[in-house]
Amino acid sequence: MLTLLLAATTGVLLLAALYDDFRENVQLGVGAADMLLYYATLMPSYLSVVLPVSMLLSLLFVLSKLHRNNELTAIRAAGLNIFATTRSLWLAGVVLCGVSLLLNAKVVPWSVEASRSLKQSFQYRAEARTASGGLLGLVSSVAFDNRRQGRMWFINRYSRYTATAYGVTVSELDGHRREKTRVMAREGRYDAIRHAWTLTDGREMWFDAEQGELMRTTTFATKTFPWFSEDPTLMLLIDRKPVDLSFYELRRITEYFSTEDNPKFLRYEVRYYGLLFDTLGPLIILAIAIPFAASGVRVSPAVGVSKSIGLFFVYFILNGIATPLGGNGYLDPVWAALMPNLTMVGLATYFFGRMR
Repeated sequence: MLTLLLAATTGVLLLAALYDDFRENVQLGVGAADMLLYYATLMPSYLSVVLPVSMLLSLLFVLSKLHRNNELTAIRAAGLNIFATTRSLWLAGVVLCGVSLLLNAKVVPWSVEASRSLKQSFQYRAEARTASGGLLGLVSSVAFDNRRQGRMWFINRYSRYTATAYGVTVSELDGHRREKTRVMAREGRYDAIRHAWTLTDGREMWFDAEQGELMRTTTFATKTFPWFSEDPTLMLLIDRKPVDLSFYELRRITEYFSTEDNPKFLRYEVRYYGLLFDTLGPLIILAIAIPFAASGVRVSPAVGVSKSIGLFFVYFILNGIATPLGGNGYLDPVWAALMPNLTMVGLATYFFGRMR
């Protein structure tokens, strides 16, 4: 039943993905083989979503069938309590927690990043028909505030295809966020090996931080700035929604900005910790489903099933409430990610305590 439901829910999400991207891919001139590769790469990213839903529905189906046939009643009449009766389910839940951890740590990040890379390659090929090579994959208006090292970046346009920045402005600030120096250049490229930027056709300016007046200026044809270590791939990540980033990308952002008091990056932390705590989802689903699906013989199984599904939606509602609270600084990101899980654990403990 779990396998059938996984296939069914994945198929529904595939239809949704086709509805979102198929027409655009056709307009980009994507062939059938590339289209098949893209969707085959994209679908594993949905596994972390469909696994909890499929597990809940399959669990409710099995427990309701046992309940309807009075098999749970017979087992408990033999002297087994509810934990001994469902221990195999708890063992399966622990295994599925490991599967969920593997999905969130390995499979889903690979799927998200690989499918995005394929999508970008389709766009590059389409743009190559009408644009020169240096203008492919352009991202406009890239801004990056590096508070840790006191630098603020603005890039007019950045080409993902050639890894070239056009219209680069870098301001170095003092401890009071006042501008000390400014570098402006026509082009710039980042050396990932040396972790340095090389700027072309530019100008350096020095300011009096107290007065804000220009003190002197020089021009250069090409100059390497070894202390400019900002990675452009990180600059581009912070312009994306947290839900569009993989676990590795979220971890990279949270680790880089962990020492900064910047509310902009709280939503990335909430999403990162949320993915970590989502690995406990199978056990929480078990705790929600068992008390209702294995209720007394006088209660219809349909009532228990409806209550379990209702609590499952409450979990998603709580998650939707906690995420903006954590993202806006009203809750610590860790607690914002934990709140839905802790609430469900508390409810499950209460309902288990009421079972006889």
